[in-house]
Amino acid sequence: MDRPLRLVLLVSFLSIAATPISLGNANVGLQVPCKENERQALLMFKQGLVNSSNRLSSWIGEGDCCFWPGVVCSNLTGHVRALHLGNYYLGGKLNPSLLNLSHLTYLDLSSNDFEGMQIPNFFGSLTSLRHLDLSQSDFQGIIPHQLGNLSNLRFLDVHGNYFEVKSLQWISGLPQLQHLDMSGVDLREASDLFQVTNTFPSLLEYLNMSDCGLYQIPFGIANASVLKVLNLEGNSINSPIPKWLYSLSHLESLFLSYNHLHGQISSSIANLTDIVNLDLFHNQLEGELPTSMGSLCKLMVFDLSRNRVNGRVSEIFESLSRCNSSQLESLSLSNNNLSGLLPDELGNFEKLRFLDLSSNSISGSIPMSLGNLSCLEELRIQNNSFKGVVSEVHFTNLTKLVKLYAKNNLLKLETSRDWHPPFQLRVLFLDSWYLGPELPLWFQRQTQLQYLSMVNTSISGTIPTWFWNFSSHLRFVDLSHNQLYGEVPNIVGAPLDIIDLSSNQFNGSLPLVSSTVDVLDLSNSTFSGSIFHFFCDSIDGPKQLRILYLENNFLDGPIPDCWQNWKKLIVLNLENNNLTGNIPSSIGYLLFLESLHLRNNHLFGELPMSLQNCQNLLVADLGENKFVGSIPMWIGESLSNLIVLILRSNKLQSDIPNEICSLVNLQILDLAHNNLSGTIPKCVNNFSAMATLSNSGGPISFFSYMYGSPEQYMEEAILVTKGRTDRYNKFLSLVANLDLSHNMISGEIPEELTSLISLQSLNISKNLLTGKIPSMIGDMVMLESLDLSMNKLSGEISPSMSRLTYLGTLNLSYNNLTGQIPQCTQLGGFDQYSYIGNELCGFPLNVSCKENRTMQPVVVQNHMGGHLLEDSWFCLSLGLGFLFGFWGVLGSLLLNMPWSFRFSQFQNSIVRRLYGVIVEYCC
Repeated sequence: MDRPLRLVLLVSFLSIAATPISLGNANVGLQVPCKENERQALLMFKQGLVNSSNRLSSWIGEGDCCFWPGVVCSNLTGHVRALHLGNYYLGGKLNPSLLNLSHLTYLDLSSNDFEGMQIPNFFGSLTSLRHLDLSQSDFQGIIPHQLGNLSNLRFLDVHGNYFEVKSLQWISGLPQLQHLDMSGVDLREASDLFQVTNTFPSLLEYLNMSDCGLYQIPFGIANASVLKVLNLEGNSINSPIPKWLYSLSHLESLFLSYNHLHGQISSSIANLTDIVNLDLFHNQLEGELPTSMGSLCKLMVFDLSRNRVNGRVSEIFESLSRCNSSQLESLSLSNNNLSGLLPDELGNFEKLRFLDLSSNSISGSIPMSLGNLSCLEELRIQNNSFKGVVSEVHFTNLTKLVKLYAKNNLLKLETSRDWHPPFQLRVLFLDSWYLGPELPLWFQRQTQLQYLSMVNTSISGTIPTWFWNFSSHLRFVDLSHNQLYGEVPNIVGAPLDIIDLSSNQFNGSLPLVSSTVDVLDLSNSTFSGSIFHFFCDSIDGPKQLRILYLENNFLDGPIPDCWQNWKKLIVLNLENNNLTGNIPSSIGYLLFLESLHLRNNHLFGELPMSLQNCQNLLVADLGENKFVGSIPMWIGESLSNLIVLILRSNKLQSDIPNEICSLVNLQILDLAHNNLSGTIPKCVNNFSAMATLSNSGGPISFFSYMYGSPEQYMEEAILVTKGRTDRYNKFLSLVANLDLSHNMISGEIPEELTSLISLQSLNISKNLLTGKIPSMIGDMVMLESLDLSMNKLSGEISPSMSRLTYLGTLNLSYNNLTGQIPQCTQLGGFDQYSYIGNELCGFPLNVSCKENRTMQPVVVQNHMGGHLLEDSWFCLSLGLGFLFGFWGVLGSLLLNMPWSFRFSQFQNSIVRRLYGVIVEYCC
């Protein structure tokens, strides 16, 4: 090789070595200094910025700008090629001096804070840009259409900002665009998005329009024929999956979760031959999964959870096993309507790391081929109908299994006493399995266990001493609803957050627990003795406990006066024990308390004033004790968040204070069985929650968050309605009750009471009330139970009561009511015990109304305007005659026919229509 040629090659090599773009002062090779005009442009750009992190502090003086942080230059020419300023904590103004960087191809201003600034229009003149990242920088306003001038742009990311987008036509001016991320941008006003068919460039490979408020999938996406990633999750798309979407044959990832997609998945899905990640989570897709899914040989992640897909689960596995059983790593089919048996083909999916089949109707036994899934890390099969035996064989090769959710199945675990599991679990949920009779010994070897739940598993005996020490990582333990007994030792070893030992047969005194515990449930057992040591013997400082259930035990003695150590409590339940004495004043330290249950103890004295410090209280049940004194005025003034207030069955006296009417959120007020006097406050119409029909209906819940996963604890209350005692939890917030019965309240029933139109139960019986039933009582349209008995009410039954169509329980007995019981309404459907003890007449009483008694005539017009019926007894006889005649003769003949069920439905429809006609004419 001659010398000139060698020289040319050497120069070429040096040029190549100097070419790579480098960041900041990491530049290497033969660096050409930056251009003076570009250095000045950067200094001007810096002047307008707020640089709170001082990361641009070295942008000063006469130095080479190519070595400044965030600046990248060409080693050959010295021109600024890139600005990497993402996450620099910048703010302020963006100076148009950037226009002097004529060779700028890369601009990253992401993750800064420009405080609602609009994207400057001059960005549209940076025509050399190929990469523009403005994400998460608090830009707002309108995206300038001038961005459509960036014909060389290949990467654009504006996600996480607050833009007003009226048009996306400017995107069509970016023919080279390959990556577009607009996630989180509100596109509901971009009407042309659904009108223009060529909005998206044909070279686009990545498109993210998640959380954009889209109500349909833009057809213009079809123009992006080489698209590889499409993310439309978190929108409001309410349509079937469009057929043209299946023609995007280059798609590798498709995200459509959290939408309202419906209809069936088309067999054309087989066209997506390059698909690797298919996410359809949380939609309304239905029907059976097409067998053509078996053609998706590259599929690695498939999520169809929370849809309405039905069919046999075996057919899905058989389809998927045709060509991609060796590729699939994650399969989620939970919360659908799948049924049938798990097939042996399950064992063919050797790379499966995540399998979720939970909350379906899958039945039968677990195939032993499950043990072949040597890569499986997480298995979710809870809430199905599996049954049979699970043995060691099922876990043979599951060496990587760390999470097993299998609760609520009818499975039995059979292993030898000396079994050594091949896995180390972190999560184990086996609720409703049969594990008994003793606690499985192999748990001792699960040293990494964090979450353990074995509810209702038929285990019995005492908890062995090793149990509380076998895992130093244990955070969650639920052994409730078993037959465990004996004393529970102090729990101070593992850093437990949640302990549930409820509904067992433990005895002895309460165990002391570590200060790290967040939720403790020892209810429904036989713990006994004083609670002083539990609350007052501190072993490691103030408690972090927030939720405490100790109800339904045999605990006795006074409530201790050391609540200053329990300031984090939000739920305290001590009901149904044998506690005595006063409520101590230190209860006022519980500033975060939202739920207080002391019902059915032997507590006495007055309610402490310090309780008014608990201003976050939502539920207070102090019923069935021996509290005395008057209802404190401060309850209405300080506890304004109360939803449930129960003071039933105490010895409270004096008037009901008007201040209680300030409890506008109150839905349940039970003051029954006390010695209250005075009148019903007229201000009861201030109970806004009882006076509105717009109740949200969500449960009153408290949450404990463990590693971001919430555990829900629903509030509950015991209520007396319709003459029976019921426990409400999930639907507690749907209930609206007012019970003032068994007191000495006098005066008239205030008309204002009838404004509580959402009340379902009203009981003011066994008082000294006088006057008439309020004329507008029929406005209380949601009433299901009404008890006004054993008062001194007079006058006639209000005609408006005929509007109480939900009424299922009525008691007006033992008053001084007079006149006729309204006929041909549901009031005639109650038995005589609802009316006895008055001077009433008419059905259902055996007292006829005399002709000379002043009565309102029943006048009914037919369709021609004439009078058809005037005697209400005719209505009754007509209805009863039809009922016994039709059903007693013809109905009995039809009951023996093979098609009697369908015909009986036809009969019922006739009866309902004729009954409606009778009621219409008679009433």
